[in-house]
Amino acid sequence: MFFFNMMAFLKGLFVFAISFVVLLNGVNCIDIYHEWIVSIDTTINPLTSHQSVITINEMFPGPLINATTNDVVIVNVFNNMDESLLITWNGIQQRLNSWQDGVSGTNCAIEAGKNWTYVFQVKDQIGTFTYFPSTNFHKVAGGYGPIRVNNRNVIAVPFPKPEAEFDLLIGDWFRTDYKSLRSSIQDKQSNQFFDIPDAILMNGKRPYDELSSSKRHKSFTVTKGMTYRFRISNVGTVMSFNFRIQSHKMVLVETEGSYTNQITLDSLDVHVGQSYSVLVTADQNEADYYIVATPKMLKSDETLEGIGILHYANSLTTVSGPVPDGPEPFDIAFSVNQAKSITWNMTTGAARPNPQGTFNVSNVTLAQTFILHGSKGEINGWPRYVVNNVSYFTPDTPLKLADMFVNGSGVYQLDQFPTRSVHDSASYGVSVVSGIHKGWLEIVFKNDLDVMDSWHLDGFGFYVVGFGNGDWTPAARETYNIFDPVVRSTVQVYPGRWTAVYVFLDNPGMWNLRSQHLKNWYLGQQLFIRVFDDNPNPAKERKPPQNLLLCGMFESSISPVPSPAPAP
Repeated sequence: MFFFNMMAFLKGLFVFAISFVVLLNGVNCIDIYHEWIVSIDTTINPLTSHQSVITINEMFPGPLINATTNDVVIVNVFNNMDESLLITWNGIQQRLNSWQDGVSGTNCAIEAGKNWTYVFQVKDQIGTFTYFPSTNFHKVAGGYGPIRVNNRNVIAVPFPKPEAEFDLLIGDWFRTDYKSLRSSIQDKQSNQFFDIPDAILMNGKRPYDELSSSKRHKSFTVTKGMTYRFRISNVGTVMSFNFRIQSHKMVLVETEGSYTNQITLDSLDVHVGQSYSVLVTADQNEADYYIVATPKMLKSDETLEGIGILHYANSLTTVSGPVPDGPEPFDIAFSVNQAKSITWNMTTGAARPNPQGTFNVSNVTLAQTFILHGSKGEINGWPRYVVNNVSYFTPDTPLKLADMFVNGSGVYQLDQFPTRSVHDSASYGVSVVSGIHKGWLEIVFKNDLDVMDSWHLDGFGFYVVGFGNGDWTPAARETYNIFDPVVRSTVQVYPGRWTAVYVFLDNPGMWNLRSQHLKNWYLGQQLFIRVFDDNPNPAKERKPPQNLLLCGMFESSISPVPSPAPAP
């Protein structure tokens, strides 16, 4: 009987592969192949000699994934580290295909010395995104890189083609090796050790220092009179930052797959996990100018100034003196007002010719509301981060495997997590909640911490409808922007405040909802939303890939047999 079940399962995989090809037939797309070797390098030394840095093909940051809407991205990842590894694709929605999401709830890890191939389509998306390692606290050591998803030629871009595009990955960095940091954050006595980084890097390079002859800082060369697109991402683990370019204005045009109403800025707040595109025109005298990123919610400290150089091609004048001032780091009103001013361009197309405004939230009916409090907790003397006083406990078996093969039995219990209340005391839980397929979900993120936080949902974009102070009540909906809220995958939540988003749950799968702050995430500030569609048509959710890895309770199985769909 097991033989016949196994054959049926393999036949299903074959049908899935054929169906996938059929679904792509006639779609204007190409296959983009990457082969990555992920390793530890102790010679790059961003700050400290012999520090472990995670590289991809000996690069830090890793190589650019440069795709166009509907392209299929194929990445064969060889893990040359001494620990298991997963890569996640921050902001790529993995339409109908959470098997490729690259987090612990959906994938078995790539073991040391092994390889695994991700295959996913950048379906109906454009914009600026990143990738990074999602497990074992690896992101603090690097392993991240840029993703561009470009418009098809038949879709107009709402600004003139720039002279060039630059990827600018900015992130906080620690001198201490990642394994030591990973151990320290679980120690009650040294848990604060991770809160303040040692530097801010730009594309993996240390800040510019006019007293040093080193050329290891990041520099961009521009030609006077030309306009350039900077794709800026916060790839850090702790700090929000304010970004600015000395003597130059920036025009905000895109964030995480959405074209924005264009606004001109002197500086831009970028929170952990977020990405933006700005246009910068080289309209100043031919000289060198500071590019600056300084932390939010932290007193000014020169060692935490990320500094690069905007270099005009004929410049003979180097930068000197202090970097340009930005907004006061603790001016939350400035940051909130700027966030509210970032709105969706309702008249332009993005991945498709129909305007973004075709998909609006002005008259939606909410099917669910989650109110999620992010805070600190202590469980059996161990420091943890919690959501509604539940700290996520990562099981040995990925949720997606358990969901497919045994309806979650023995791994998680569906809907045991409190989505609208807070437990009296902190506890562990394998938090999986139901999302109503093709229903509108309202999520209110409440930050009970005294520092910034940011939240991300895999598989979807947030319609960012509201920011508020204190406790959220249903009356706060009267303050929402439901006319042109921007759509993005990562949203900031200010200390002691709340942020409200809408999500249309049209993408079946098991999707990670998490804090983008690495310590919070690693210590339990996350949950999973299970969006289930009982239609077996392969045009709905994809079946498991042919190269599916097995682990946990299925590790010794040849091929487990998918269970029947659970009762509604």
